[in-house]
Amino acid sequence: MAVSASTPAAHSGWAVRTPGPIDTGPLERVRREMSAPGPGELLLRVEACGVCRTDLHLAEGDLVPHRPSTIPGHEIVGRVEAVGEGVGLFRVGDRAGGAWLRGTCGCCRYCRAGRENLCPRSIYTGWDADGGFAETAVVPEAFVYRLPEDRDAELLAPLLCAGIIGFRALRRSVLPEGGRLGIYGFGASAHLAAQVALAEGATVHVLTRSARARALALELGAASAGGAYDRPPEPLDSAILFAPVGDLVPVALEALDRSGTLAVAGIHLSDIPVLNYQRHLFQERNLRSVTSNTRQDGRDFLALAERVGIRVTVSPYPLSRADRALADLAADRVNGAAVLVPG
Repeated sequence: MAVSASTPAAHSGWAVRTPGPIDTGPLERVRREMSAPGPGELLLRVEACGVCRTDLHLAEGDLVPHRPSTIPGHEIVGRVEAVGEGVGLFRVGDRAGGAWLRGTCGCCRYCRAGRENLCPRSIYTGWDADGGFAETAVVPEAFVYRLPEDRDAELLAPLLCAGIIGFRALRRSVLPEGGRLGIYGFGASAHLAAQVALAEGATVHVLTRSARARALALELGAASAGGAYDRPPEPLDSAILFAPVGDLVPVALEALDRSGTLAVAGIHLSDIPVLNYQRHLFQERNLRSVTSNTRQDGRDFLALAERVGIRVTVSPYPLSRADRALADLAADRVNGAAVLVPG
């Protein structure tokens, strides 16, 4: 039997009605009956939910919906309102964080090798099940994170995907100690990954089309900040592409020093132009993708963020303006991370 402080009969939120360009209004307000949490699940009252570019890709149809009329949102900070049978780590009133990775099979060769991000049967919050663009959300206890009680919810929310994926992308870029890192695109994930790299002694060069983002990069300690297609002031040991722009792949590869590595961080990327072997790949330059994350990535990043004092820059929106938050994200009008809060 579920244990509940008060389980409301219905909740309101936003669902992807018909995927398409953001100016066609793919999101619609919905009010739905609420189910009690099932075995191993938590019902969260949402305190804040980050707005990720993946949510935009789902709304616009770059990601094929896995189910009709899904509520997006996978950077969920909430308070436990009810727990399902078998829950043992969380109690009503605890703060918990729901993230992108929602479930894996636990038995395939990838799961057994600690690479659950590659599980063929993995499922995701806000894609396979309703997410946090709502007043409440149901999440599996095995895939949530315990979060600090003394931090503002809106500052914690971007850590749960933007932060975790940025952290994995940084590790996939094989940045050497004291190395030179180029970051292409400077939104929610990039501004967090940059701080990790800086805390670990790297020199960071940011390349992005947004003047506000370039100013934020310099404020956070980047050595330089230029346009997205500019040449960085020195060869790069590593680079991360956060912008979903395939045209930037050869640009970033050409900026790498010998044996440098480019990690592509997004779940969606526009087509990559034809590469020239001599200019872009020769001298053992490496091109790597980033696919989701493991729960260990999440635990490692959240501990590191607390230890080094990651600064999260947010643009808050009331839940009632979730459609505006996505539109602003699409138009690069968001500084740092957009976050939905009750209202």
